[in-house]
Formats: sequence, C-alpha cells, structure tokens
Amino acid sequence: MLFSDVFSAAVLLLLVIDPFGNVPIVISALANVPAARRVPVVLRECLLAYLLLLAFMLGGQMFLKWMQLSEVSLAIAGGIILFLIALRMVFGHPDGVFGDRPGAEPFIVPLAVPAIAGPSALATVMLMASRDPTRLLAWTAALTAAMLVATLVMLAAHRLQRALGERGMTAVERLMGLVLTAIAVQMLLDGVRAFAAQIGR
Repeated sequence: MLFSDVFSAAVLLLLVIDPFGNVPIVISALANVPAARRVPVVLRECLLAYLLLLAFMLGGQMFLKWMQLSEVSLAIAGGIILFLIALRMVFGHPDGVFGDRPGAEPFIVPLAVPAIAGPSALATVMLMASRDPTRLLAWTAALTAAMLVATLVMLAAHRLQRALGERGMTAVERLMGLVLTAIAVQMLLDGVRAFAAQIGR
C-alpha cells in the first residue's frame, strides 16, 4: 500500500464529499438543536455516512444489481433531493430547510445522506473498488482519512455561525442555496445525459 495512492485517493474523496460546501447545510440542520447536542449529532451523522460509504465500497455494485438500480438513477435521485433542499434555502420556509419539527435532530437525512454520502461520493467509492479491488485496504484508509478531515470541518460549523451572526448566516445560506441549486441541476443533467447515452447505444 503506497502512501501516494492513499493520499491521492483521500484528496479525491475529500473533494467529492465537499465538507466546506456542506457547512451551510450543517448549520441549517442544527439550527434548532441545543448547542450541547450539536457535536454528538455531527459525530453520529459522520459515522453513519462513513459506514454507508464503506458498505458501498465493499458491496455497492452487488447491492445495485440486486435492487436492479443503476448509478444513473442514484445520481438523478440525489439531484432531485438536493434541488428541493436548495429551494428551501433560497426562498425560506416556515418549517425550516428540511421540514423537521422545531427542536428535532437530523437523523441520517439530510446530513449523513445526501450531504456527506451523496450520489457522487457513493459512485466514487464504488468506482474505486471496482476498478482496482486488490487495493481495498488502501481505499479504506483513504476513505477514513477523508472522513476524519470532513468531520473536523463540520464540527466547526457552529463557530462560523457565531462569527457571522444571524443575518450573515442567512445571507450565506441563501448564497449557498444558489450554489447548491446549480450543483443539483448539474447532477440531474449528468444523470439525464448518462441515461440518454445508454438509450442511444
């Protein structure tokens, strides 16, 4: 197991997971959660996302074949979910970004899935494992390193909220909502393009 392989794979996974881009989502999801519960919730969601990514790395292709699903459908579904979340971020909603009841803690959705373990991350780990299954130990080490960095970034999300203030965070949330809208649309377009390519074969 070469260090360069692990490092390059970890950087790739970190870019795909995009913890800095997930900061506004973390802040919005934890807005009504007591401060004392935020760290345990983030740690729990990151652990669930890590376990899901690891499971897809080890057996994702088999699961998709068993469910008769494709990576294209995974990308399209993730794009739709992110688009709906982005609309609430941009225009606001009385029930909050994720429609949870006041004081409710996020569980699995939307932090673990699709914010951290989104379609791109799931597809990436499956591709890494299927392309070179002899290096599963290296890919697992890379995933672990990337998730550790992502967890540290998202644990600091509430500090950014305090530094910027309520209005500042509202502005950041809406700005990131616009960015997230573009990401969601791009994800949908990629999925539709891949689907059209499959039909044209």
